[in-house]
Amino acid sequence: MGVFDHAEFDAHESLHFFNDAATGLRAIIAVHSTTLGPAAGGCRRWSYASDADALTDALRLSRGMTYKNAVAELPFGGGKAVILADDAAPKSSALFAALGRAVASLGGCYITAEDVGVSVEDMRHVQQQTQFVSGLPQRGNNAGGDPSPWTAVGVFLGIQAAIKTRLDKNSCDGITVAVQGVGHVGGHLCHLLHDAGAKLVVADVNRENLNAVSSAIPVEVVAPGEILFAAADVLAPCALGNVLTAATIPLIKAKVIAGAANNQLSTAADGARLADRDILYAPDYVINAGGIISISHEYHGSSSENEVRADIAKIPERLDAIFAEASESGHTTNELADKLARRLITAGRK
Repeated sequence: MGVFDHAEFDAHESLHFFNDAATGLRAIIAVHSTTLGPAAGGCRRWSYASDADALTDALRLSRGMTYKNAVAELPFGGGKAVILADDAAPKSSALFAALGRAVASLGGCYITAEDVGVSVEDMRHVQQQTQFVSGLPQRGNNAGGDPSPWTAVGVFLGIQAAIKTRLDKNSCDGITVAVQGVGHVGGHLCHLLHDAGAKLVVADVNRENLNAVSSAIPVEVVAPGEILFAAADVLAPCALGNVLTAATIPLIKAKVIAGAANNQLSTAADGARLADRDILYAPDYVINAGGIISISHEYHGSSSENEVRADIAKIPERLDAIFAEASESGHTTNELADKLARRLITAGRK
C-alpha cells in the first residue's frame, strides 16, 4: 500500500523521511496543512513496533494538530515529527542537532517543539540548528518552557466544564478521576485535581512516574490494564492514543472522558459508541490545546504567562458550546469538533 492510499492520509501537504547515519536519527515529519500558518506540532520520540506504525502515528498526529490549532484560533497549521527510538541510537545532543537540521531543511513550513519522550533540553539542541523551534527554556515571566503544565491546566478546566454538563457538579470536590498516564501532563493534572478535592485512581507503565505522584499526594494505584475500567466519575487518558475502541468502550464505567492524550478514539465511530452509552466525550484536541497555546505565545514573542492563561481559559467555553450543540442536534462531540475545525480552515483558506 502506498502512502497516498494510507488509511490515515488526509490530503497531507507533504511527508518527509530523514535518516542520519552519524547520529542514528530516523525521523518522519508530516505536514498536514499550512492554510492557517506554518505547520506546528511537537516531536515525539517513541519505540514503534514497525516503521508503518510510526508513519500512521505521524499522519494522525499531524492532522490532529491542524484541527487543534484551528479550533484554538492559533496562527498555525498542523504538523508533527516522530523519532523512531532505537537502543542503538540513544538520545544525544548530536541526534537532536540532526533533527534541527532536518527541520531547518523544510524552510519554515514546520515548527517543532517537545512531545512524548522529548524535553526542553532536547529542544535547546534543536535550536542550535534552526529558528523554527519553540518550547525553549522560559525567561522571566515571558511565555515559554515546558508546555506540559499548560496542557494540564487546560485539561483540568475542561474536566470542570464536562462534569458541570454531565454530572451537574460545579467543582471537582468529591469526584473520582481515573488518570491513565501520570508523566509530564498527567502528573501535573493529578496535582490540580487533588488540590480541587478530587479522589484519584492512577496507572502508568513507568514506575518512576507512579512513585513521583504517589509520594506527593494520595492516590489509588491500579494496573495499567485496569485503569480504563476503574470505578470513576471521570476517565482522563493522558498517555498514548487509540484507547477508546469497540472493545474497551462497553467496559468503561466513567460518565465523562476528558484527558490529554491525542487521538483517543480509535475511529470516528467510537465517538458514537460513547454517546450511545451516555458517556460525555471531550474531544481531545479541543481540551488538550493548552500546550500549543503556550508554544504559540512563545514563538510569536512578547507574551506573558497571564496572556497564556487567559487564552487557555477559553478551552472550557469551546467545550461548553460543543456539548450544548451535541445535546441539541444529536451529533457526537467529535463530529462537531471536526466540523468546527474544517469550517475555520475553510474560512482561513478563503
